[in-house]
Amino acid sequence: MVTSNRPAKPIRYGGVAVSLHWMVGLLMICGFYLGWIMTDIPGFTPTKLKYFSWHKWIGVTVFALAVIRLLWRFTHRAPPLPDMTSALQRAAAHAVHGLLYLLMLAISVSGYLYSSAAGIQVVFLGLVPLPTIIAPDTTLKLLLRTTHVWLNYTLLLLFALHMLASIKHHFIERDGILGRMTPFLK
Repeated sequence: MVTSNRPAKPIRYGGVAVSLHWMVGLLMICGFYLGWIMTDIPGFTPTKLKYFSWHKWIGVTVFALAVIRLLWRFTHRAPPLPDMTSALQRAAAHAVHGLLYLLMLAISVSGYLYSSAAGIQVVFLGLVPLPTIIAPDTTLKLLLRTTHVWLNYTLLLLFALHMLASIKHHFIERDGILGRMTPFLK
C-alpha cells in the first residue's frame, strides 16, 4: 500500500455558498472602488451623482446578500478545516470570517444611515424608495460618514489578510483550502 504525504483534499463548499461568496466579494470590490473615485470628483456633477447611486445600490444588494449568506451559513455547516490546521490558524480564520460578516452588514447600515442623516433618500435601482430611518442631522451625518469610511478601511485590511491567507494555503501549505471556495480549483 502506498501512502501519500499530501493532505487529504478538503470537502468543498456547496454551489450556493460559493456563488454568494463571489457575488458579495465582487460587489464589495466594486462598491469600494466607486466610493474611492466618486469622493474625488469635485463638485456635484451628473457622473458623481450616478456613481453615488450605484454605490448605494451595491450597498443595499450586499446587505441583502450578506443576510442570505448568514442564513445559509446558519443552516449549512462549513466544511471542516484540514486536521493539520493549527489551533491558532483555526481561531484566526474564524475571527476574520466573523469580522468580514459583521463588516458586510455594518458598512451597508452605516452608509444607509449616513444617507438618511444627510437628508438623501436611497432609491434602490432608481425604482424602489427605501424608508428614511433617521432625520437629517449634520453632526450625525459627519459621525456616520467617518464611521462608514473607517469600516471600509478595516474591511480592506481584512480582505487583504483573507487573500494573503488563501494564497499562503494554496502555494505554501498546499492544503487545498483555497479550492474549497474557488469554482475552478478542484
